Amino acid sequence: MTDVTARSYYAPQGGLPPQSQLLTGRAVFTTAYAVIPKGVMSDIVTSYLPFWDKTRVWILSRPLSGFAETFSQYIMEVQPGGGSARPEPDPQAEGVLFVVEGELTVTLAGVERVLGPGGYAYLPPSARWTARNAGAAPARFHWIRKAYEPVEGLSLPDAIFTNEKDVAPNPMPGTEGRWATTRFVDPEDLRYDMHVNIVTIAPGAVIPFMETHVMEHGLYVLEGKGVYRLNQDWVEVEAGDYMWLRAFCPQACYAGGPSNFRYLLYKDVNRHARLGVR
Repeated sequence: MTDVTARSYYAPQGGLPPQSQLLTGRAVFTTAYAVIPKGVMSDIVTSYLPFWDKTRVWILSRPLSGFAETFSQYIMEVQPGGGSARPEPDPQAEGVLFVVEGELTVTLAGVERVLGPGGYAYLPPSARWTARNAGAAPARFHWIRKAYEPVEGLSLPDAIFTNEKDVAPNPMPGTEGRWATTRFVDPEDLRYDMHVNIVTIAPGAVIPFMETHVMEHGLYVLEGKGVYRLNQDWVEVEAGDYMWLRAFCPQACYAGGPSNFRYLLYKDVNRHARLGVR
């Protein structure tokens, strides 16, 4: 049986394709989903952010009216010595950092924590944190941001710092351990209104039904390759590709390669559906 605890992490490197490359590719944007292949993450689609130095960003998704409205997802690339003393400009924003390459030193409430590959941090709203690359190589990490939805009687969620290697995957029932989810947050803790998990599917294993649900998704393929059924289409994806799914987009998949198919998954949870514009 394939070991679902084995892990690796794909990180974009930028650059540009050669002049000999064909224009056709796998990128697609529909009313139900978008696929951004790893080849799209070139130098010319990066941006720079206020209060970050020696840093560039690939913005993979952002709230978009009529599509996915709850979150944004970035891949940050911080050069040695770079970072930010004011990383988050929005006091209502919560965030998750997930490191895929290099090391990032995150300081919160005066405590420094060094996150290496597989490092995870949940940062609650109004948290005064900083980020710095004190290493000798670039640090690359995902930064997922969401406007926190407070609830009367519930305290703000606590910050979390951990690493994937320290969190045991949870096998999905009835799958013989071939489909597992690594959860960094207790699903029953209602203080948290978003989850960022890692899903691992062993070679040949499947998600055997068309999930159709209210949660929006960002799915970044960390390792391997798979075939996704999105709405009415079959889409082949591999390490470095990103899928952005609006609410209720039907979805299923199977692992299509010789290694584990693993992806970083965002979803919004634990809140009432909003009724109208507020």
